[in-house]
Amino acid sequence: MPTPTAFFQGEFIPMENAKIGIMTHAFNYGTAVFEGIRGNWNHSQEQLYLFRPREHIERLRQSAKIMRMQLNYSDDELVKITHDLALKNGYTEDIYIRPMVYKSSEAVGVRMHDLEDDFLLFVTPFGAYLDTEIGARCMTSSWRRIDDTMIPARAKVNGLYVNNAMAKTEAQLNGFDEAIMLNVDGHISEGSGENIVMIKGGTIITPPPQDNILEGITLETVLSVAQKDLNLPIVRRSIDRSELYIAEEVLMTGTAAHVTPVTEVDRVPVGSGKPGPISKKLQDTYFQIVTGELADYQDWVDPIYPK
Repeated sequence: MPTPTAFFQGEFIPMENAKIGIMTHAFNYGTAVFEGIRGNWNHSQEQLYLFRPREHIERLRQSAKIMRMQLNYSDDELVKITHDLALKNGYTEDIYIRPMVYKSSEAVGVRMHDLEDDFLLFVTPFGAYLDTEIGARCMTSSWRRIDDTMIPARAKVNGLYVNNAMAKTEAQLNGFDEAIMLNVDGHISEGSGENIVMIKGGTIITPPPQDNILEGITLETVLSVAQKDLNLPIVRRSIDRSELYIAEEVLMTGTAAHVTPVTEVDRVPVGSGKPGPISKKLQDTYFQIVTGELADYQDWVDPIYPK
């Protein structure tokens, strides 16, 4: 097995040597933005497929711009670095790749300006985040999703994820798998690391960006599949908490969670209390896409290993 490798300070180095100092601004203040890119292993093909890496790099650049950070690589360069890192690590299992732009100055003081920016990238094996077969039992968190006027909600800001972590821990300590967060207006926003989709009357309904969701790449994938392959209408509107109790199906989408049906919200069964037929169809198609099995969606996956 190759030596675990990271991309750090402009070069590929052993993971064990990729360290930051304790005074690094990003460590002390959460002044960094990141992405999560899935690599999905196809056993029959003996191939690792990265799922939509360019779209993730584009969103990383948007996050950096919102946070007034400089990313001194082109999108093409970043995609190539991501591919090269996945190849160097040589994993034959599902992986998670994390690119990050961060304030690398070793400086004390709350600010975003007058600090150096740097870029790093690491990869780690990463299996199932939630049980995609059984589905997830969720609770409505007492922690509200951060508002865009507080921390930019459409940027993946490292420090913002304290908000998500508090919700996730609250849910799990109360015996649930995942949290559902409301925005400051009391509407459904998202999970601790997933977008929310509700199915009602054969219509796909999901919260709009103004409800402080992260504009998810997996979400857009699922909506595209629902429209193209299942011919389902898509509606983006605010969703009340109680609507989830009477929805026919609810599911979560995200890089880590893939497509996970929600079977229970606040101890109220969703539909029959088991993954519904539309969720299963979307899930099946999604997993075929990310493992390179569907020719119509080859543009969304990048094979890593030479055939």
